[in-house]
Amino acid sequence: MRIDAINTNFSFKSSAQPPKKDQNPVSKTGEKALLTKAAFVAGLGVGSRLLFELMDGDFLVDTLGNKAEKIVDKQHKNVRGNKRILLQLGAWAGLVGAFIGGFALLYTLFKAPQINYEGNVNAFKKSKDMDIYIKGNSAEKEIYTQMNEKAKNASKEEKTKLKEQYMIMQKAKNRVPDFVKTDLTKNEKS
Repeated sequence: MRIDAINTNFSFKSSAQPPKKDQNPVSKTGEKALLTKAAFVAGLGVGSRLLFELMDGDFLVDTLGNKAEKIVDKQHKNVRGNKRILLQLGAWAGLVGAFIGGFALLYTLFKAPQINYEGNVNAFKKSKDMDIYIKGNSAEKEIYTQMNEKAKNASKEEKTKLKEQYMIMQKAKNRVPDFVKTDLTKNEKS
């Protein structure tokens, strides 16, 4: 039988509030995470390039091969044959990965101030675009609601006028911001 702790917090506030539909989804942390991931991938590329430049002097084969052999000898003393070769290859790959990953981490840390600044700027720009889009959508929704209410009790001439206004509204449809990649934007372009 499992007994959980008793919750003595009697507040009536919900700690996890569901996001509102009209809330801006752009965040600074999301933008910074995208830039950090991009910097880390670039660091992996620069690190592998540096490692292959060092390989010209047989650094990779000789030095890392000797280190991998020492690691296998220390960790697995009585291993012989194919298993020893596989362990040496694994240790060699681990050393190469550690070098490239470490360089990518250093590169990302070096780029951290630039990532912070660019993340804030990108988030500001995108949030302004998204705010305009959200406000445009709410205004468009309100106009359609008013047109629908008028159409319920309208005469034939008023319905044709509302139809013309509806067609004008469709032509002036609120444009999705460029950074939003959805199926909706693909349908609008075609």
